[in-house]
Amino acid sequence: MSKLAEYRLKLNLTQEELSKKSGISVRTIQRVESGIKPKGFTLKTLARALEIKEKDLIQKDDVNLNKEYNFNIIKLINLSSLIAVFIPVVNFVLPLIIAIVKKQLNSITKQIITIQILWTVIMIFVYLFGSLIFIDESSRDIGIAVLLLLVISNVFIILRNGIELNKTNKLHIDLKFSII
Repeated sequence: MSKLAEYRLKLNLTQEELSKKSGISVRTIQRVESGIKPKGFTLKTLARALEIKEKDLIQKDDVNLNKEYNFNIIKLINLSSLIAVFIPVVNFVLPLIIAIVKKQLNSITKQIITIQILWTVIMIFVYLFGSLIFIDESSRDIGIAVLLLLVISNVFIILRNGIELNKTNKLHIDLKFSII
């Protein structure tokens, strides 16, 4: 069953009632419910009429995700960042290599790698900025504490995403963009 049909039925609406409520033709609603992905104006209007987010109408069903993705490899890709959690560049290169070799460079693995790239950029920035500011001994301890806090936060992100992948086959931290 399509996402549109699911949400429409939850609200006890017929296709005709949804058509009147949204201003979208019944034929278009039938097409979307048959599997055609809504785009642009249609997507926005239907989401508004059903009072849901646009992305909820275009998400794939969990059944399709399980066929399309190998979640064991995705979990491995996520956890592979832990191996090099103290080495900022390697923590995204290793998952990227595994994703390419295992042919699992999909939207979920791209999100995992994007999170690690962002973390790497932040670590490098903090290190460079800290080396300019933290000149004396006491302030270096603060700089080391900040870097350690960033490493611990990255470990938390990796583990939290791993737990969520085990439970729902989705990431806990879901960025709205991808660098790769």
